[in-house]
Amino acid sequence: MNQTRAGWLRPRWLFSRRAAKVLLWTVALVAAAVGANILGIYLVGSVAGWQRWLAAASGYFLVWRLCLYGATAYGWVWMRHRLLAREADDAQARRRLVRSEIAGVVAIMALEASLLMQAV
Repeated sequence: MNQTRAGWLRPRWLFSRRAAKVLLWTVALVAAAVGANILGIYLVGSVAGWQRWLAAASGYFLVWRLCLYGATAYGWVWMRHRLLAREADDAQARRRLVRSEIAGVVAIMALEASLLMQAV
């Protein structure tokens, strides 16, 4: 089979260094989350005890998430000013930025709503 016909079998983005880095970070984060849960279950002694501890500490986790959201918002505002200064004349870039902001806020609201529904 020649190179042009086999091109659809191997998309370039699938084997790029960037995709490999993203995949590696994703696997590392999932492994860290699984490891933290296994360690917590081991230290508390049971899954039920781990769930009780998580429920008791949920207020601290809320404060932690709010701090993360605040730091992210601060970084976003900083990045937004830099981006708008660089792309001052491009209305399309401004629209993409607003869509990204809306998507981020909706994602955070969906996450927090799902956590609130679990607590009820």
